[in-house]
Amino acid sequence: MKAIIFGVTGQDGSHLVELLLEKNYNVVGVARRSSVDTTERIEHLLDDPRFNLVSGDITDVSSVYGILRNNGDVDEVYNLAAQSHVGISFRQPGLTWDITGKGCLNILQGIVDLEIDCKFYQASSSEMFGGSYDVDEFGKFQDEETKFLPQSPYAIAKCAAHYMVRLFREAYGTHASAGILFNHEGPRRGENFVTRKITKWVGDFAAWKKENERGYESSGDVSSLVFSEDFIHLGKGRVFADAKATPGIPKLRLGNLEASRDWGYAGDYVEAIWMMLQQDNPDDYVICTGTTHTIKDFLEAAFNYIGIKSWEEFVVIDPEFYRPAEVDYLKGRYAKAKKNLGWEPKTDLQGLVNIMMKNDTNEDIQG
Repeated sequence: MKAIIFGVTGQDGSHLVELLLEKNYNVVGVARRSSVDTTERIEHLLDDPRFNLVSGDITDVSSVYGILRNNGDVDEVYNLAAQSHVGISFRQPGLTWDITGKGCLNILQGIVDLEIDCKFYQASSSEMFGGSYDVDEFGKFQDEETKFLPQSPYAIAKCAAHYMVRLFREAYGTHASAGILFNHEGPRRGENFVTRKITKWVGDFAAWKKENERGYESSGDVSSLVFSEDFIHLGKGRVFADAKATPGIPKLRLGNLEASRDWGYAGDYVEAIWMMLQQDNPDDYVICTGTTHTIKDFLEAAFNYIGIKSWEEFVVIDPEFYRPAEVDYLKGRYAKAKKNLGWEPKTDLQGLVNIMMKNDTNEDIQG
């Protein structure tokens, strides 16, 4: 079996390469040419002879066609490429559209024009639902039948790509499936995403506190900490308003803590992605945990990991991190994926936080 992965250097791409190599695939990974090394997540796989990393630009039709033409014997094509940060999409809507929306069309059109007999997967997103949800006796939820109400340039681009998948499936008979993935996180998530921003900050704080407590008599708990408006300092009698005057660490700056998300583990979700392309008939599937938690809940779990029960003094609410249009509630239902694919999530919120915090702290720091 042979697969092409567009967007191979991202969180999901790196997990998917690992999964496919475990199943003895030959994998062509497509990464955008960049002056900055973006291969950190897949560096451990680069020496595998079954994995071939190539440069390509999903926004460039000739680049996409060239990759497909050079790999005409491909069995499966996965499109994971996107400008996937919602906040950035408000500042760069054109770039977001070119990568996240038009890029999908370029691949689909190439598959049809070059008459490549393969299965195609498109990474859709729960952000497409926006403020839309259905309600039954169990409460609010989103599934494959819930209407889309996108509330960001990113979500609009994802909707366009999603509808393009349906069009090519119906008009050209393309074996094209889309996974409507709810928020899925892990240690490979970029640090500009709120979950990783939290776990990375908490891990850095734990390391900073441990290092700076050396030489001081300390109980090891928050009683040794003092707080100024924007910084955290260590030691009684060492309170300074300006962090330049004393060793200190900036507080964690976040936006809306009440936003509610259905968070799962990326390693679980790529298994569902692969399962979709093992089906005889293409279709769209919601992939989620079926539970929802606020950012505040995630914060609490991360701080609890290092033994801190109250996190409020460590956090600054910064309007800069509020979205122009917020999606307040996401909670999926994966009944269709369970029935047709035999897929279920393996990791709950606490398990996810533990995986991420274990990566972002050392075990001797953990209490």
